[in-house]
Order: sequence, then C-alpha cells, then structure tokens
Amino acid sequence: MVQLGEIQFGGKKRFVLIAGPCAIENRDITVRTASELKQICDDLNIELVFKSSFDKANRTSASSHRGVGMDDGLRILQEIKTALSLPILTDVHETWQCQPAAEVADILQIPAFLSRQTDLIQAAAATGRIVNVKKGQFMAPWDMKGVVEKVSEVSSLDRLILTERGSSFGYGNLIVDMTSLEHMKKYGCPIVFDATHSVQKPSSQNGVTEGNRQMVPVLMRAALAIGIDSLFLEVHPDPEHAISDAANQLPLSAMPDILRQAIAIDDIIKNLL
Repeated sequence: MVQLGEIQFGGKKRFVLIAGPCAIENRDITVRTASELKQICDDLNIELVFKSSFDKANRTSASSHRGVGMDDGLRILQEIKTALSLPILTDVHETWQCQPAAEVADILQIPAFLSRQTDLIQAAAATGRIVNVKKGQFMAPWDMKGVVEKVSEVSSLDRLILTERGSSFGYGNLIVDMTSLEHMKKYGCPIVFDATHSVQKPSSQNGVTEGNRQMVPVLMRAALAIGIDSLFLEVHPDPEHAISDAANQLPLSAMPDILRQAIAIDDIIKNLL
C-alpha cells in the first residue's frame, strides 16, 4: 500500500481517482476542471488526486502544443493545491525537473516513453515523493520488475505505484492486455489503470494522436473488474478543443455518470477480494 496523507492506494479501499486535463493550457481551464472534479468526487465519496502536465514533451510533431511550461504550470498547480486542498500529480521528463516539481507535486509521474530511463526514475524517487511509473507501450508487464528494482535502490517501495496504459499493437494502435494488471500486482505496488491513454491511436493522423473516447468506459469497467487500486482519467471541459489528446479526454460533464459505473463495479470486486 502507498499512503498519501489520508489517501490510501491499495488494500480494499475504494479506487483513488487521478484526473485532470492532459496539459495545462491556461489557469482558467485548469482551475475550473479541478474545482468541478473535487465537487463531483466529494459528492460520490471518491478520493481525488488532480493531474495535469506543465509540459507535454513526448510529441510526434515539433509543432504540437506542449503546455504553459514548468514555471507557470507549477504556479497554477500550487494555487489548486492550496485553494482546494487537493494532492497534485504531474509529469517530469528530465532529471533536473524532479526537485522543483517535487516542491509542488505530491506524485511525480514518469511518462510511458521514459519508463526505462534509470536516471530519471531514480531522480524522481530520490525526492521522497511518491512516483508513478507508466508501463511503456513497448514493455511487457514483467519488465516492470526492473522499475521496481531501480526505485528500491534509492527509496522505499511504499512510495511507488505502477500504471498500465496499453501496448503497441501495429502502427498507430494500442491494445490493453488486462492480464498485465494481474502480472504487475506481483511486485507489491498499487496498480493504476489509465483508461484514456489506452484508447489512443498514436500519430495516426499526420503526426497527431487520435483515439476513441467512447471506449474509455468499456476498458475502465474491465480493469475495475480485475481489481485495481486507482483509476487514471484525463478530463477536459471541452475535449474537442483541447491542445493535447483531444480525441481521448473525457468531457467533464460526463464524469458523474462514468464514476457511478466505476463505483458500482469497484464495490463488488473489493468485497469479493
């Protein structure tokens, strides 16, 4: 289990929701999304970690929008953390970003494309913050044993969570092997399922990632039926006009119904377990 204040990842606790816009586009959208997500989660008795990225460095095209940058992004995240009392998760892409990001974020996330970068993983772990490592699209679930070993060299494993987000399956397509969730449980770390990135079709439209958000609830329900500790959903007030992952993010207005589905399945499975 991993403890973040009063939030517990693991055990028979209800899933923790990690959610927010893919990228920090501006203050207004980010604060609005955080405020509405907090209200929804309070109403449904779900623990929320707010997620958004100050920089989307892993883009196919050099002209793709990347976000507001680290300085402005961390200021916005700090405002949300203070005003709404929400824990924060954000991505880091380079070792030098880890320490300044850790001054704001409670969880540092290693993007899937960087999940074999030893120096980055260990720099994030060395901050003492919880680290969420996304399994690379090119990795088998048992390859995450190497991630666990890298973190254990510099930090306690009760500060590590692991995320499934789909595997490469031919050009421009991902597939989720639900058995990978069960495989990764063997390493004793809480398991997160990223339902929105799992429906991506990377670089399928002239260097722009497409996807199918209609399939997000389908995959979400399947993962919850296996028994996961946390659900990762990217959410935006107007997904079609988002600067990143427009085809995959969920509309903020749809979240209450989607989360009620999640609770119904999670409650059944956790009682069975």
